Amino acid sequence: MLTLDTFEALLGPRGQEALAAAEAKALSDVTLLSDLEALRDQFGRVLAAAAVETTMLRRRASSKFAGAAAMYFTRDALEQATDEIVSRHRSERYAGKEHVWDLCCGIGGDLLPLATLGTRVTALDIDPLRLRMAEHNATVYGVRERVAFEELDIMLWSPPPHAMIFFDPGRRRGGRRIHRPEMYQPPLGVLDRWLPVADGIGVKVAPGIDYDNLTSNPDEVELVSLRGEVKEAILWFGRLARHGRTATLLPSGATLNAIELPAIAVAPPASYLYEPDGAVIRAHLVEQLASEIGATKIDDDIAFLSTATRVETAFAHVFCIDEVMPFNLKRLRRWLQDRRIGRVVVKKRGSPIDPQTLERQLRPEGEGSATIVLTYVMGKPSVIICDVRG
Repeated sequence: MLTLDTFEALLGPRGQEALAAAEAKALSDVTLLSDLEALRDQFGRVLAAAAVETTMLRRRASSKFAGAAAMYFTRDALEQATDEIVSRHRSERYAGKEHVWDLCCGIGGDLLPLATLGTRVTALDIDPLRLRMAEHNATVYGVRERVAFEELDIMLWSPPPHAMIFFDPGRRRGGRRIHRPEMYQPPLGVLDRWLPVADGIGVKVAPGIDYDNLTSNPDEVELVSLRGEVKEAILWFGRLARHGRTATLLPSGATLNAIELPAIAVAPPASYLYEPDGAVIRAHLVEQLASEIGATKIDDDIAFLSTATRVETAFAHVFCIDEVMPFNLKRLRRWLQDRRIGRVVVKKRGSPIDPQTLERQLRPEGEGSATIVLTYVMGKPSVIICDVRG
């Protein structure tokens, strides 16, 4: 495990030589042990291990950070760090704010876009290693002069009047994710002390958080997905909140906001089936989407929608429906055989059936392809066959 002393050595001339040597190697599963042994002979055990770890983390971080090749990370901090495109989106809420407090700043992934806006940032963290990494990473992005760093236990911190805060509590312990907000480090209950004083607070949490366990009800919950994958939820409080619930899709920036709606009708599937983006589902905005595209629900409890004519929307994947039938394995197998469907993609929502098991049971043969959706239609176990290609 990388220590602060080892990190400082890594920043020195000898450490930079070790990093360059590690970056020149493959460091693959096949070569890792031999590569590490060669580096140990040249730089010693501790520095070699730190150089290898850093190089591997940088390679992994390249999908999140444009400047990853020059940045420093710990394994847990990188796992928790937000993709740069997501943190840039989030930082826009703070645009025009003179000063922002970044609490539990980690390796600095969130302070970078905040400081890039021209905002002054005070970054606090209890971990001196992560704080030092954040300082270096701010230098990589050219924003070091806008950021003040302070080592502090957030539980002992009190916000100044009218503070604007971004808070990213620890959600990992020993490499494992923490799902209960009272177990976060620090726990979300600390918000109760800050809210009467701060003007605005944004809190990054896991998208599957149990909102019933929150002691402080947010003014807005925003769910963010990136290229179809739900990345995070943000709890917005005070002047930073805009709507009660929001689904945001990146990189397009499309947003769907909660409004009062009459109940959406439930009806059998028509010609097109819509699978809403995960952010829409987790933000409980499926009925909002249905209203926007003129769709009906296929079941009271299932997040699938349907229309008679195709409507393009950024907020859902659209399937062309070819057949709807009650679930029956023999009937489904015969239907596919009659149409020479040999390649299937099985999706499910609400069904207890394992898609991979069903694929083996179907034993499809032929040149055609189809998407098979296992779900409920008006309360009954059903199969919706879509996008058949001969």
